[in-house]
Amino acid sequence: MEPLNLQGWLPIGIRRSELGWRVDWCWFGDRALSQPFFRDAVDQALRLPFNQALRRETSLAALESWPEQQPGLVPSAFILHASRCGSTLISQMLAQLASHIVVSEPPPLDTLLRADLPQEIRLRAIRGLLGAYGQARYPGVSQLVVKLDAWNIGELPLLRQCFADTPWLFLYRDPLEIAVSHLRRPGMHMVPGMIGPSVLDAGAFTDRESFIARRLGRLLQCGLDHSRAFDGLLVEYRQLPMAMGGHLGDFFALSADQRRCALACTDRHAKQPDQAFVADAQDKRQAASPALVEQVQRWARGPYERLERRRNA
Repeated sequence: MEPLNLQGWLPIGIRRSELGWRVDWCWFGDRALSQPFFRDAVDQALRLPFNQALRRETSLAALESWPEQQPGLVPSAFILHASRCGSTLISQMLAQLASHIVVSEPPPLDTLLRADLPQEIRLRAIRGLLGAYGQARYPGVSQLVVKLDAWNIGELPLLRQCFADTPWLFLYRDPLEIAVSHLRRPGMHMVPGMIGPSVLDAGAFTDRESFIARRLGRLLQCGLDHSRAFDGLLVEYRQLPMAMGGHLGDFFALSADQRRCALACTDRHAKQPDQAFVADAQDKRQAASPALVEQVQRWARGPYERLERRRNA
């Protein structure tokens, strides 16, 4: 398949088959990625009659050759986060801007970051994947922002090999509030065995409170270590959304008009835009059991406080 024939198509899945690594593509045309998560945009696009009638599949080589054959935007920022801490709010604020393509937690990127592939092939495929997402599929696009899955903080060094000059931030929140959210509705990385081996692994499963607190502590510590090694911007949940009018807007190089536009959507729930936003920090703290408080204090409170000291410094 000629690379030019993939204009308007985006990679939606990467898998290993008997034929080797294969890439599944979906036609988006000029449809913006305005949904809270990439998978939501894919679900919507797959309902189009065109995509129900025609699907495309290529080898991984189609991605490896993309930057030379059909270069797209280079990522202007990466958003890494501790989960349940406002990263979707940031990505949705930026998605309001016609100048920005915002790709939020695309599964193909996680696949490549953690795939068992020769290093050089993997690096070329990652560059090609983000080049494909950075297609200028509609007028006025100039920025590509990528939000990764929470556990991808472990793969940041690999991502930096591909895009050493792309600025990145790490967003986090009081770990007790994050832990309560995962006890109520666990994310994939907070279910034993769901995501496979990762940097979050911290011993055998005992009970849910301990498991979540230990993994959360690992995640926060990894964010701290990488912020020191790779000079990432630290953002605490309580700074949102107003930081977009200040230093966070500076980080994304937004104009005054862009900042006002980004802030205009913050009265809505980031993951359910049809619902009004309601602050929940106090509710989560009150809902925490003594066992959870103890485990969070043991495993995650220290990394959080060290992050806060570094941010405030």
